Amino acid sequence: MTPKDPSERVDFLKVFGRIAPLHVEIGSGKGAFILSEAQTHPYCDFLGIEWANKYFLYTVDRIGRWGVPNVRIIRTDVAAFLPQNIPDGSVAAFHIYFPDPWPKKRHHKRRFINSENTDQMIRCLQRGGLINIATDHDGYFDQIRRTIEAAIDSGKLQAAEFVRSAAAKPGEYVGTNYERKYLKGGKPIYTIAAKKPM
Repeated sequence: MTPKDPSERVDFLKVFGRIAPLHVEIGSGKGAFILSEAQTHPYCDFLGIEWANKYFLYTVDRIGRWGVPNVRIIRTDVAAFLPQNIPDGSVAAFHIYFPDPWPKKRHHKRRFINSENTDQMIRCLQRGGLINIATDHDGYFDQIRRTIEAAIDSGKLQAAEFVRSAAAKPGEYVGTNYERKYLKGGKPIYTIAAKKPM
């Protein structure tokens, strides 16, 4: 999926051929979450956004081989794509699982979850729409938590329960290979969720 014009809002009716609740996964990796959720929830549409070309191509191949009709994926910079291409109030949920923590202090500015990008997600969300986040990185989680709590304190968001994925086994939240690797290594998983007020 590629917009014809970088500043053009996406028409999801044309993209999916129907109107359905839209879930957006930021950083789809190898597609484990998005493919599982799409199969479990055929009444919803799923858009994956991935920057790494090798993961993007891997997921494109899996979508084709699995024949999952309600998934699309795009390779792009999500921080630029959201404000330019996603219409207001069009997204039912954002899913962000194990985002790149950019652990070096000089790289913290590259982290996706900040106040500006959170405001863009809020704009894109429909009323009652969810932001669901999981990470294994305690330093990044502290930034995420402060960012989400600031949006809650300002009334832009409300606290919500984290929604576990359909593929999550007991003790898991998302059910991806990344999460299973971290849990096997004894690393804790941090989660937070919030929703746009009705």
